[in-house]
Amino acid sequence: MFMTTMFTKTYVTVMDWQRTLLYRDGVLAEVLEPGRHRYDDKRCTLVTVDMRPRMLHVGGQELLTADGLTLRVSFAADWVVTDPVAFTTGAQNAEVVLYGAVQEVARDLVAARTLDELIADRAVLGSGKEAVAAAVDPLGIRVEAVRAKDLMLPGELRKAALETVLARERGRAELERARAEAAALRSLANTAKLLTDNPVLLRLRALQVAATPGAKVVLDSRVAE
Repeated sequence: MFMTTMFTKTYVTVMDWQRTLLYRDGVLAEVLEPGRHRYDDKRCTLVTVDMRPRMLHVGGQELLTADGLTLRVSFAADWVVTDPVAFTTGAQNAEVVLYGAVQEVARDLVAARTLDELIADRAVLGSGKEAVAAAVDPLGIRVEAVRAKDLMLPGELRKAALETVLARERGRAELERARAEAAALRSLANTAKLLTDNPVLLRLRALQVAATPGAKVVLDSRVAE
């Protein structure tokens, strides 16, 4: 008696932004490019990888600066899969490895600088791209950019920073008030000197005020002399 083994043929469609790894009996047989493919679903297993650009968000990390202060920073990394085989087989979870690489590089960047330096130039926190890229390159990942999204100071430092800003603004307001008062005094002094040197001007000013409806003018005989 002869037995015939029946194989079930199934079709799969790979989208333009995908690559599908076809494993036959547990061994990688080929990488399916975009299009429609036929395979034996009894012996084959498919693993689909999305090749579109992605963004990884690393939530607020409590990091120590060079001057021993705590800074909470969140990061974002733009990345894309370049090798679907390495991405699938190089690590149990390549995205977790990328996440850890961003965390480690962020810690080193913050630890190398003081709080004032980091606040003055946030762009320095994006200089870790090359280090992150080197860590995940064997996993078929290309890192496009690494950047800091949010810098959050601890409550006490935020309060101190606010008090500093308020003190600076109060100082500016007091300075402007003093300048205005000095300008007013100079104007009065100039006017007094002008009237002292030219008494006729005082009489002319009195006549102008007297011409205003409802105005009352009191003449001092000592001034009229």
